[in-house]
Amino acid sequence: MAAEPEAAEAIIAACARLPLALSIAAARAQQSGFPLATLAAELGTASQRFGVLDAGDAVGEVRTVFSWSYPALTPPAARLFRLLGLHPGPDTTVPAAASLAGLTVDAARRLLTELTRANLAAEYRPGRFTLHDLLRAYAAELSDATDPEPDRRAATTRLLDHYTHTTHAADELLRPQSDPVDHLMTPPAVGVRPERPTTHAAALAWLTTEHPVLLAALRHAAGAGFDAHVWRLGRALDTFLDRQGHWHDRVETCRAALLAAERLGDPVAQAVAHRFLAGAHTVVNRYADAHAHLEHALELYVRGGDTEGEARTHQNLASLWDRQGEPRKALEHSRRTLTLARAAGHRRAQADALNAVGWCHAQLGEHGAALAYCERALDLLQQLGDRAGEAATWDSLGFAHHHLGQYGRAVQCYERTLVLSRDLGDRWGEADTLSRLGDTRDALGDPTAARSDWQRALDILTALDHPDATAVRAKLDRVIDLP
Repeated sequence: MAAEPEAAEAIIAACARLPLALSIAAARAQQSGFPLATLAAELGTASQRFGVLDAGDAVGEVRTVFSWSYPALTPPAARLFRLLGLHPGPDTTVPAAASLAGLTVDAARRLLTELTRANLAAEYRPGRFTLHDLLRAYAAELSDATDPEPDRRAATTRLLDHYTHTTHAADELLRPQSDPVDHLMTPPAVGVRPERPTTHAAALAWLTTEHPVLLAALRHAAGAGFDAHVWRLGRALDTFLDRQGHWHDRVETCRAALLAAERLGDPVAQAVAHRFLAGAHTVVNRYADAHAHLEHALELYVRGGDTEGEARTHQNLASLWDRQGEPRKALEHSRRTLTLARAAGHRRAQADALNAVGWCHAQLGEHGAALAYCERALDLLQQLGDRAGEAATWDSLGFAHHHLGQYGRAVQCYERTLVLSRDLGDRWGEADTLSRLGDTRDALGDPTAARSDWQRALDILTALDHPDATAVRAKLDRVIDLP
């Protein structure tokens, strides 16, 4: 630069003083060994060829610099680069890129390495690749000019299939006793390479890492008319978003799923979406919205003769009334759930309903009846291997034992719930149980332990921005104010 200041200034101007473009130009200078004047002349010639100086946009200002790297790519790498411009997320993995391009994972890895060496992509974390925003826009521009629209749509379909099917596989590990949705899933397109987590921990880790990418994919699918993907991806994300306390994301994805289901004209998908959106509203205390969606869901299930779906909706209504402090109304719906679940032969729904009936009895002060129902629920849930249902039932048992004055047994039950909740990644469930465990330790005459439990509950609820934090904070304030 000291030897050729005018050429250096010309290159800097052509790069619009952008660090990304400057790094590419510097790499070109280093790799070629050409004088800077030669590179500046190259830029001038290319600028005329691409017509970039008058473009007036950020990509246009540096398109010439990018053009140094792109033509040197092999045709397969050039194609992958263009298709990465269609990717909506902040980054991508090798398997996702393979699905996008319809390649094997090994082939995609080789091409991503080529793009990285050409400064057109960056592996900013092991196995995760990203494109600078300007490069992404440049890639999309190239794809729009080069790739036929059917090819572009096929690539987007493969990418959305990748995320939808992998999320569905992860969700099955998070809640293995979930409602069946296989009739609403279709096989992935040819060339898609879905990832297959094999353990609960692996599924939770994948969803946690891909969370922002999955939200971006769902939003892109909604805007591009991929309604079936919107519904299925939103449905598959629900458990993860619920347990991790991503309340606003959950409402957004459930609402998007419902709108997509309505556009599809699919009453089964609409009923499920109404029910899940109601659940998202319930947990953040938007009770009127939740009631409205559950009434819609119930109407659709009854009209379709879906006894199992009707049972689930009554269970949701029971939970809703319980959160509103109406245990008798909750008990009515829980009993209705139990009757319908038995008629449908759905054992998991029966187990959930038995626990719900028991919980309602406990809220009404009928703790002996509560123990009887919850113990039956626990036995069935353990037979089914349903850890989420088991966690909820241990919590119900802890509550009943507490109010029978059996504080030691209540602590044991709550501690079993905490182990399961933490293993499941259920942050709100953990906080809810910690709050009640603090009550029991307080009743045992151990305010220090109670304060610790309540503080842990408050920390979680505050991090989740959940309204239940107010009640827990009041418990802490009461203990602190005591002499």
